[in-house]
Amino acid sequence: MADSACSSCSSAGSCSSESCEGCPSSKQPQSFQEKLNEYSSVKKVIGVVSGKGGVGKSFVTASLATAMRKKGYEVGILDADITGPSIPKMFGVHGPAMGSEMGILPIAAEDGTKIMSINLLMEDEEAPVIWRGPVIAGTVKQFWSDVVWGDLDYLFVDMPPGTGDVPLTVFQSLPVDGIVIVTSPQELVQMIVKKAYNMAGMMDIPVLGVVENYSYLKCPDCGKEIKLFGESHIDEAASELAMQVLGKMPLDPAYAELADEGLFYKADNPYLEDAVKKIENM
Repeated sequence: MADSACSSCSSAGSCSSESCEGCPSSKQPQSFQEKLNEYSSVKKVIGVVSGKGGVGKSFVTASLATAMRKKGYEVGILDADITGPSIPKMFGVHGPAMGSEMGILPIAAEDGTKIMSINLLMEDEEAPVIWRGPVIAGTVKQFWSDVVWGDLDYLFVDMPPGTGDVPLTVFQSLPVDGIVIVTSPQELVQMIVKKAYNMAGMMDIPVLGVVENYSYLKCPDCGKEIKLFGESHIDEAASELAMQVLGKMPLDPAYAELADEGLFYKADNPYLEDAVKKIENM
């Protein structure tokens, strides 16, 4: 009986499990990519990742999406941080997201950014998502295959922190064109950045560069830059990995206020100009 792994082999009729070991067909790589919703077209998929939590990954995702939207591009945000979604709050959007025969419809913010997040599918936005990894990973896949994104120039994926199930699912299931790594100034950042960088390398995902958040706080009186988290080490880490530093962002209460008010789409973030240019020129 022919082995299923060699079903496409010209000699499949006489193929056995033993003889199949040397068959070229058995060594072909298997694709885990999910099919995009048939009513959607996405030109570029950009993942925003971090090796640890609390470094402002969602802030960077929202900033990049807002910047590209202001340039006139069609933009969407896939909130893959299932257990800690914050994108809907930042953009002032609420569920429930509606469905149709075409799929689930994302909710558009005031600026036109299309958003899909688990918070837009739950009756209670404040209810915790207590799901195991496979269920969370399956939900992220559905956000790609079942959501009617329409025609997008850029889809930004706000990843959960770390190198676990969901980042792996995104890298394997979505055609990610590149990632932006977000980090903070502490010295341990070099190890954290390397973890995210190495995971991307193992998955053959291009690293566009790294963004440092919380670089400093500018004194409102004298303008002096106060290094709340110590001296930056991002340049050394980036140089070691031959990676571009795409921006260094200060702590700015004005951004937090816009996020809390659901008006983040009004924010201008000049600190990410290099990141925006990098993405625009991909």
